[in-house]
Amino acid sequence: MATEGHSEDIGSIIIHHVSNSDVLVPLQLFGMDISITKHVIMIWLAGALVMTAFLLGTRRYRREENPIPSGFTNFLEFIVDFVHNQMVVPNVGREHAIRWTPLILAFFTLIVTANLLGMVPFFDLIPGGGTATSNLNVTAALATITFMSIIVAGSMVHGVVGHWKNMAPHGIAWPVLFILIPIEILGMFVRPFALTMRLAANMTAGHIAMLAILAPIFIMANAWVGIGSVTLNVGISFLEIVVALVQAYVFSLLSAVFIGGAINPEH
Repeated sequence: MATEGHSEDIGSIIIHHVSNSDVLVPLQLFGMDISITKHVIMIWLAGALVMTAFLLGTRRYRREENPIPSGFTNFLEFIVDFVHNQMVVPNVGREHAIRWTPLILAFFTLIVTANLLGMVPFFDLIPGGGTATSNLNVTAALATITFMSIIVAGSMVHGVVGHWKNMAPHGIAWPVLFILIPIEILGMFVRPFALTMRLAANMTAGHIAMLAILAPIFIMANAWVGIGSVTLNVGISFLEIVVALVQAYVFSLLSAVFIGGAINPEH
C-alpha cells in the first residue's frame, strides 16, 4: 500500500509539472482572463532574449556602412541564412521570400529559445508546468498566426476571391466540388491543429519521460536505482536538446510549406 501511495504522489507530481501553469498574478480585462502565469513569464523572457540577441548582433550593421561580421554576428547570420535558404525560398519562392522570412525566422528563434528555457532547472522554482511550448494556449496562438498568414499570403498574390477559388483545382468536373470543397475547408483547420498538437505533445512528452525515469528513486529508495535514473536522465537531457531544435524546425518548416501552398497553389 505504501508503494501505491508513493506511486499516486509521483503521478500527481508529473501531471502537475506538465499541466498548464498556475496563476501567479490574476488579471481580468473586459471579462477575459489575462492572468500572468509561469508560461507567460517564460514566453516573455524568450521573446526578450530573441530581440536582445538580434539587436546586439545587428548593432554593427546599423552603425557602419560596410561592416565585417564576426563572432556572435556570424552565428546570427548563419541562422538567418539557414531559415531563408533552407525553409522559405524552397517553399514560398524566392520572389516572396523576403516578405515571409521574418515571420518564419521569428517562429524558429522564439520556439527554440522557449524550448531550451524549459530545460533550465531554475524555472522549476516557479509554480506551474515545465515548458511554455507545452502549453496548448501558446502553441495554438502560434498556429493561429500561421493560419492567418496563409489567408493573407494567398490574398496578397491572387486576390481575396482568387485565394478562395484556388482551394479547388481548376478544370475538374463541377460535381466533384461537392466532395472536394468540404475536404479543403476541413484541411484549413487541420493544419493549424496539427501544428498546435505536434509542438505541445513533443515538448510535454520529454518532461514526462524525464520525471518518470526519476520516479523510481522515490518509489524504491535505492541508491543504485538513483544512480541509474540520474545517468539515464543525463542522456535524455541531450536528447531533449535535439528535440527542442527539431520541433522548432518542423513548426517553422510546415508554416513555410502552408504559406507557400497558398502562394503557389499549382504546386
